Amino acid sequence: MEFTAEQIAGVIGGKVEGDANASVFTFAKIEEGKKGAISFLSNPKYTHYIYDTESSIVIINEDVELEKPAKATLIRVKNAYESIAQLLQIYEASKPKKTGIASQAYIAETAKIGKDCYVGPFACIGEGSVIGDGCQIYPHAVIGDNVHIGNNCIIYPNTTIYQGVKIGNNVTLHAGSVIGADGFGFAPNADGYDKIPQIGIVTIEDNVEIGANTCVDRSTMGTTLIKKGVKLDNLVQVAHNVEIGENTVMSAQVGIAGSTKVGSWCMFGGQVGLAGHITIGDKTFLGAQSGVPGSLKGGEELIGTPPMSPRSYFKSQAIFRRLPEMYKDLQNIKKDLQKIMPQE
Repeated sequence: MEFTAEQIAGVIGGKVEGDANASVFTFAKIEEGKKGAISFLSNPKYTHYIYDTESSIVIINEDVELEKPAKATLIRVKNAYESIAQLLQIYEASKPKKTGIASQAYIAETAKIGKDCYVGPFACIGEGSVIGDGCQIYPHAVIGDNVHIGNNCIIYPNTTIYQGVKIGNNVTLHAGSVIGADGFGFAPNADGYDKIPQIGIVTIEDNVEIGANTCVDRSTMGTTLIKKGVKLDNLVQVAHNVEIGENTVMSAQVGIAGSTKVGSWCMFGGQVGLAGHITIGDKTFLGAQSGVPGSLKGGEELIGTPPMSPRSYFKSQAIFRRLPEMYKDLQNIKKDLQKIMPQE
């Protein structure tokens, strides 16, 4: 399907500069633009591409001032990044969904499958599980016994959902994710370790997306809770009895130890590590590779181990790089003092 600049501007609330009848049928990065494609510009580093891009339409922030005319038709909006995201969502929603149950799939007799669902080959759905309407369960996904999944969820290939897990509506679990495996609980004894049975569950609320090969462990008792709107990247580890607040996002390789509570609207960079049994307040922003040994009150932007303000962190790093030189100077001062001080 093709759409004109005028039609697109109407959807995203933009203003057209140039040919309102310019049409597009695909998306492209601004540096890889081609005729019939729509691109966007939100990062100033890419501004130079707008003058020569071959894309037919470019979405741009309304406050950007150009040094010379652009070849493409422009659509000016308040936030180009949000506008292109809106269009991509519309594009994705327009794709036809698979329906039907493959003959190679296994569905237990006591399981219930909603309307307009797709269950791919070699997917397995256990006893007593309930799958809501419009769900997409891809090949080799394994859904254990007594799992409850809401409407319009996507379970990608090789995802494993253990027994008793509860999942809300509009949840996406990417390939290889494991939901509800045992928490890491062992008690030392004279001969080794006794396993502590993990008898709780995992609860995932609405509009959550969990990346490939991410693991969310079941609780020892009660539930490990992922609240609505949470987005977890690939290779994230969420331990038993953790609670993650609404609309919090985490980049790849974040690790959260057991019984930690994370507030809402937090943002964690890659490889952030949180100790167990601590509380992270709302709107905490942690830079990549931050290590958090204790609770944080929230509303702060922090980086490092232990976490500190970015200004303090970078000042500390500047001093750290000079430590060998400073140590050498200190040793020289020590020698000079020994020469002038009387010997006992």
